[in-house]
Amino acid sequence: MKEIHKVHIFFILCYILELSLRCYCASAHIHQHKNTERLEDGAFSPRDNDHYSNNGEHHHEFDHEAILGSVKDAEEFDKLPAEESKRRLRILLQKMDLNGNEVIERNELKAWILRSFSMLTEEESRDRLEDADSNEDGKITWEEILHDTYGSDPEDLIIDEALVSNDKKMFHAADFNKDGYLNAEEFKAYTHPEETPQMYQFLVQQTLDEKDIDRNGYLSFQEFLGTRAQNENKEWLVVEKDKFDHEHDKNGDGKLDSNEILSWLVPSNEEIATDEVDHLFAASDDDHDNTLSFDEILDHHDVFVGSEATDYGDYLQDIERFTDEL
Repeated sequence: MKEIHKVHIFFILCYILELSLRCYCASAHIHQHKNTERLEDGAFSPRDNDHYSNNGEHHHEFDHEAILGSVKDAEEFDKLPAEESKRRLRILLQKMDLNGNEVIERNELKAWILRSFSMLTEEESRDRLEDADSNEDGKITWEEILHDTYGSDPEDLIIDEALVSNDKKMFHAADFNKDGYLNAEEFKAYTHPEETPQMYQFLVQQTLDEKDIDRNGYLSFQEFLGTRAQNENKEWLVVEKDKFDHEHDKNGDGKLDSNEILSWLVPSNEEIATDEVDHLFAASDDDHDNTLSFDEILDHHDVFVGSEATDYGDYLQDIERFTDEL
């Protein structure tokens, strides 16, 4: 009877484990259906914003999505056995290897990552369009966005009145042909204006309308801070002033012009891709020759595309040890 009891407990624990893993895989690559998030100062959040947490913890999801160019594919790879993950990764490497020498050079990896960023934007926008397109006609009205983003409760619309107004302006700016609808390309401009050059002028003007108090077409340090400085201490102000002077005010004239505002608002995918190349090389360039052989990448496949198979096996071993102790 004791052995039967242990078997029952074992299968119950396995079932709980399976549900936990499903929840983990489903939540590991979550992307909210909103316009791209903004940072506290108003700039658009860069793609790698969640690569590391505030305490320095590394999140592998960003690496996997940067290689696969798809949240859904990254989720799928997380569930694959290691050998299958390596097999599929080798196919990707052959496409990534532009000169066919079975070595991935920095420029090849960077080009691939930039391609992945573009594919991720397409996927995010396509999924959001499918959710918002209530009549399934392949295009989006302002009413459909309103309902999808804020719901139908009038009180919610009143609470978020400023956000609703800004979203509506963004909608009209993204409606390039002015037909009152957003097709797939226009909807991508609406959801990802920071990755759409046609939207840049609108973003700069929107920022000036909000922050340029004296209406001179520039942002002083005080205007840049806006209301954020109201409850902050002197140390915070010193840090922000240093960022303003040495990061944002590139020509050193004490104010931000349109180009400097745009540079502050829009994160550079080029820089993010370069940083990601450095990170992946540091994790897998075992012979330090500044190139990645196929074997080096496949030996570190979990860094590039992930696989939960090994972890799953470890969990099963833990369960077996636990039931042996019953």
